[in-house]
Amino acid sequence: MAALMGPSGSGKTTLLDVLAGRKNAGVTEGTIAFSGQKPTPQFLRRYTGYVEQFDTLIPTLTVSEMLLYTAELKRPHTEPLAQKKEAVEDALRCLRLERCRDIQIGGALDKGISGGQAKRTNIGIALVTNPRVLFLDEPTSGLDSFTANEVMTTVKELAAEGVTICATIHSPTSYCFSLFDSLIMLVGGRVAYFGPRGHSAIEFAQSACPHVKGYLPGYNDAEYLVDLVTEADIAGQGEALTDHYASSSLAQGNAARIDAYLAESADALPEHIQRELAVRSATVTPWWWGLKTLIKYRTSKNFQDSAFLGARIGEKIVIGLLMMTLYLGIGDLLAEDNVTNIAAVMYMWTTLPAFGAQAYVPQLVLERGLFTRERSDGLYQVVTYLLSRLFDELVISGITSLGVSAFVFYGIQLQGQWVVFWLLFYLTLSNGIILAYFVAAICPNLDVANAVLPTYIVSCLFFGGFLFRFSTIPAWWEWYSYIDFLRYAWSALMVNQFEGERNIDMMGTTVLDYYSLTHANKWAYMGYLCIFFLVFFLLALVTMQFKQYTRR
Repeated sequence: MAALMGPSGSGKTTLLDVLAGRKNAGVTEGTIAFSGQKPTPQFLRRYTGYVEQFDTLIPTLTVSEMLLYTAELKRPHTEPLAQKKEAVEDALRCLRLERCRDIQIGGALDKGISGGQAKRTNIGIALVTNPRVLFLDEPTSGLDSFTANEVMTTVKELAAEGVTICATIHSPTSYCFSLFDSLIMLVGGRVAYFGPRGHSAIEFAQSACPHVKGYLPGYNDAEYLVDLVTEADIAGQGEALTDHYASSSLAQGNAARIDAYLAESADALPEHIQRELAVRSATVTPWWWGLKTLIKYRTSKNFQDSAFLGARIGEKIVIGLLMMTLYLGIGDLLAEDNVTNIAAVMYMWTTLPAFGAQAYVPQLVLERGLFTRERSDGLYQVVTYLLSRLFDELVISGITSLGVSAFVFYGIQLQGQWVVFWLLFYLTLSNGIILAYFVAAICPNLDVANAVLPTYIVSCLFFGGFLFRFSTIPAWWEWYSYIDFLRYAWSALMVNQFEGERNIDMMGTTVLDYYSLTHANKWAYMGYLCIFFLVFFLLALVTMQFKQYTRR
């Protein structure tokens, strides 16, 4: 159990990120070895735990649900649920979270657990996963001294059971500092000391900078060491400290030990450790188990959240009622002077779900921190997360669109098949949702996403076939109409309304011929909408798979 200490900006979190394989900015050089062997990135996600300095929790879950959710994703799916619950109970007890176990975590707008309880919950997430190595970034910040001591005592027990611990820590209590076996002191990104914690570390630092700071009554060892090194760094003697260590027998001894570790054969390791180090899957559980777990914990909460449901149902009902009352009963009036009204209904029915896609942008953008942390922790694959979010939206939109399409279709007395009218709305809405996810995935922040999506949708309106008939679109813009998903939705709706004997005369020709829809096939166009959905899905998936949302 090693304490990583040093002045602010000395590189503690950077080193922790490098060791844990989470550093994605700059260039990393050198060798990182676990049990003397180079680990795979998948090993780091599956068998190491990382407690972030800032909490990234799911606000709608309770404390116990948050821990059990993590246990179900990070522990083998073949492990009995009762055993996972037992691990959660142990973590709750060790971290003194029993009293808030059934309290919702909450967020910035909804008050939930306290900051200290959130910190302990974040540590509990790592504890329930049985990590081989546990990295903690400022695990005691925001905790009172009693709770900090309790938390680090629990962590020390893990070390006694064979888990390697590395923690950055500021101003620990004397007791908390005594729990660590070794100390790594950094100054300006270089090692100023690496050895046993305690008076030997103080004597080493004093020998490098004898006139910087004396040991005063009331100091504990950790406070004095940080103050001494910080003052030395401010006085311009930081490099003298690190040079002193680099030329010391202590550094030479450490280098010899490291070389010995690296020289050990992998065959000398237990077979199960060899398998873990060579693992090629970043998640413990298969994708379908991850999807099932996300639906079990997160979807169920979303479906009980009035704010979540209201944003997705309310506007469709309101706009649907507005359309129905404005165009009440005109759908069966097949006269030339009414065609434009019916075409406008179809057009509005197409644009409603397209513009409604704006409501689906914030979720993915606001969840980026959580998504990044959970993916780095090896909780699920990107496709699992994307499918779970789509499941939430498509179930709600499917049920909502059934009701809204029924009262709009029959209230206006439109012609053709209602099921086609509903399916086209649902497919267009599904395309809007996955398009919103792609925009949210590729844009750097919510402001940019909120500008990009409506700009694209508005551009599609011009080529949908109503504002400009296909025959009047300039030749140099014709290509855009073929990649406009709204074109196929509106065209199929028009065919459904006017096909067969309902294709009345208009402007010296027929309605469908006037709008260049004589050869349009509504079922084929629905198939095209499915292809658009698949393309947008793949674009979102690839973007989320490879885009770095945080630079560390």
